[in-house]
Amino acid sequence: MKKVMLGIALLAIVGMTSCKNQAEEKQQTTEEVKEIAMTKTTFGVRGNCGMCKKNIETAAKSVEGVVMANWDIDLKKVDVEFDNTKTDVMAIHKAIAASGYDTDQVAGNEDAYNELPQCCQYDHTMEMSLTEPADGDGGNHHHM
Repeated sequence: MKKVMLGIALLAIVGMTSCKNQAEEKQQTTEEVKEIAMTKTTFGVRGNCGMCKKNIETAAKSVEGVVMANWDIDLKKVDVEFDNTKTDVMAIHKAIAASGYDTDQVAGNEDAYNELPQCCQYDHTMEMSLTEPADGDGGNHHHM
């Protein structure tokens, strides 16, 4: 009986040591991969108001791997940070377009656009990725 107990005790000590080393190694590699994989990008997205901001950011964040999205209402552009091992920029463009908003690469889904509240129905000719805020006319006129 003593031999069995000693064997279990020894196994437990060896087991704890190897688990600890593995956990430390795992933590280091995860952090290194995280730094390399994170990509930041900015691109134009048309929209009008605070509700647009929420919709655009929600659409971008719905893409797996996107960790941050911030749409600038004045400059008509979104800043996105994502894990490039899980997604790419075009997937984010497509998710935003599917929610009804034009990006500088993909036209917004027309049905989704028509479902947007009136205040969100932006002008399809409005400039995107501005370097300074648009003038105060709002540009809310939709061309049929």
